Amino acid sequence: MIARFAQNTVVGLLARHPVVGLLGPRQVGKTTLALEIAAERSSIYLDLEAPTDRAKLADPELYLAAQDGKLVILDEIQRMPDLFPVLRGVIDRRRRAGEKAGHFLILGSASIDLLHQSSESLAGRIVYRELTPFLADEFGDPGRLDTLWVRGGYPESLLAEDEATSREWRDAFVTTYLERDIPQLGPRIPAETLRRFWTMLAHQQGGLHNAARLAGALGVSGQTVGRYLDLMTDLLLVRRLSPWASNEGKRLVRSPKVYLRDSGLLHALLGLSSLDSILGHPVAGASWEGLVIENLIAAASTGGSALFYRTSAGAEIDLVLEFGAGERWAVEVKRSLSPSVSKGFHIACEDLRPTHRYLVYPGSERFPLAGNLDAIPLLDLMQLLRLRKS
Repeated sequence: MIARFAQNTVVGLLARHPVVGLLGPRQVGKTTLALEIAAERSSIYLDLEAPTDRAKLADPELYLAAQDGKLVILDEIQRMPDLFPVLRGVIDRRRRAGEKAGHFLILGSASIDLLHQSSESLAGRIVYRELTPFLADEFGDPGRLDTLWVRGGYPESLLAEDEATSREWRDAFVTTYLERDIPQLGPRIPAETLRRFWTMLAHQQGGLHNAARLAGALGVSGQTVGRYLDLMTDLLLVRRLSPWASNEGKRLVRSPKVYLRDSGLLHALLGLSSLDSILGHPVAGASWEGLVIENLIAAASTGGSALFYRTSAGAEIDLVLEFGAGERWAVEVKRSLSPSVSKGFHIACEDLRPTHRYLVYPGSERFPLAGNLDAIPLLDLMQLLRLRKS
């Protein structure tokens, strides 16, 4: 089961660009997606975590020269950053021979380092896309949305035969990341310290980032907390949602909001295994908000920027999506079947003057509310975002 939007996007990019960089956390399905694409064309797949495949690249120029005409897939490319200058030479030679696009598909689990390494060597030759866990409109009908919310979008968790198996997978995922994957990327952070940090972020889901408070609880410096947050963001496990910062004369919040990007991992870190346990926990509203925001940002893709708006006086919009030509969508999120917004939302809209105003709620019908506001199901708003790009 592959996310159809992601597969179609990657295939289209390969038809237009020499290199496509597919970013995403481990176990999200990057390899599965790559192998399905590879099955439809002449290709070679190399897993750079496997010693046998790494050995093939002992002389990368010689090996890659023998693959002319093929799509070369390099999985976990951050393990061999020295390949990037070699790829540039291979690409330029192929271009001169008339092969304009579809040379390499590179997969990576850490975004910042990979973007930095590849952009220096492959400027003008590479385009990036992120593969997210399953999204609401990729998983099925609205009746299954609660399952996605509880389990999160990682395929092994979402498609598990029962809740216990799903939770077991997520617990193992967290442990593996802490004890194996993160140390392989370089940082020497005690696994237990990072687990505490990850869990503290889960308890503060959707809250303003307060480095001093986290530092005090962990017994480390604020700079160290910043490095931890950078790492979790780089691994595509945490999202820092930036505040709106360009409204003159308003006392605006300057700290980002922090979300665990996958609701299933959030629930596992908090020990929540069922819908009932989530609904009875204080994190329920913030968890739902995080799910909605992740899905809407993914549906908007590269078509716009995502921010939130908050003033010290209490005016607030959960999500602001900005597109070109003055197009701006204001989105509020509520976990209620009788949704309403606060006065602060309307004040914020007076400040920003959005072109569209939506209130996402867990119901199944779209209906108007006062103030040019539409209450709308998540899937419907995702569809509107996808249609505006097509």
